[in-house]
Amino acid sequence: MVFWEMTQACDLACKHCRACAVPHADPLELTTEQGMALLREVHGLGCPNLVLTGGDPAKRADLVPLVAYGTSLGLRVALTPSATPLVTAELLSQLRDAGLARLALSVDGSGPATHDAFRNVSGSFARSLEILREAKALGLTTQINTTVSTDNLAELPDIAALCAEHGVELWSVFFLVPTGRGAQLGALSPDQVEDVLHYLAALLEQSSFDIKTTAAPHFRRVLLRRKLDRGHVAGLSDGIGRAARGVNDGQGIVFVSHRGEVYPSGFLPIPCGHVSELSRVYREHPLFRALRDPSRLEGKCGECEWKRICGGSRARAFAVTGDPLG
Repeated sequence: MVFWEMTQACDLACKHCRACAVPHADPLELTTEQGMALLREVHGLGCPNLVLTGGDPAKRADLVPLVAYGTSLGLRVALTPSATPLVTAELLSQLRDAGLARLALSVDGSGPATHDAFRNVSGSFARSLEILREAKALGLTTQINTTVSTDNLAELPDIAALCAEHGVELWSVFFLVPTGRGAQLGALSPDQVEDVLHYLAALLEQSSFDIKTTAAPHFRRVLLRRKLDRGHVAGLSDGIGRAARGVNDGQGIVFVSHRGEVYPSGFLPIPCGHVSELSRVYREHPLFRALRDPSRLEGKCGECEWKRICGGSRARAFAVTGDPLG
């Protein structure tokens, strides 16, 4: 998956913001022409999945043409806008007609008290649900993104109920990486993370929607362990029925900043080159190659029997220790 941070501009001021977003666009963000060149690079890389993120992509006037261009190249384009008045029913209709494959909205609480405090904008929770309803009515597939913190930990079951109520295809659960503004928030303890992963694994077996995690590749270990404990040994080479190895920073993921810098992920802010050389950077840069080599992992991750299934969050390792292989 290629993530393109289309802009740093956003009208929200979220406590956890990786991008440290600001209200106005950076004059050095990629132009429309440069954006189209990026989409051609993504296509040339052989990557079918492109996620347009920010900041708030809806702050860009060329959003719809870029979605249409990416779709024309054969890309599956997803979008993660901010829940603001910019995301109108008219814009959603235009995005659908342009071929948008998925719309993802953040819901970080079961109600406005928690969510709006997290986003620092009153009415954000109600607007998120309104956009989800409008998108669904237009025939767009949807997902909910949730960043887990100590503030909303107890509300996860109610957020899951919202996912079911709104008919989303995917609940994407983010585990806080202390980078950007997120460095000021309290991350979960290891035991709390483990409890959440087991809760998600149990929920996945009965939910109407799929569940994935971000910055928690050890979810694969939890799912596979449950299979083994039940004596399900067939097909274990692919872990949980998805990719043979976990998607992780620089391994199945590459991130392009609003200025065109290439990173292993949005949460691992080590610049490795420019978007004009996206394919070469992803395939050949020493850091990317190291991130895909489990034998290079150090510390507990290097010793762990699950390192080829999980690999540990390289972004969290870097944020906490300064070593992406730690």
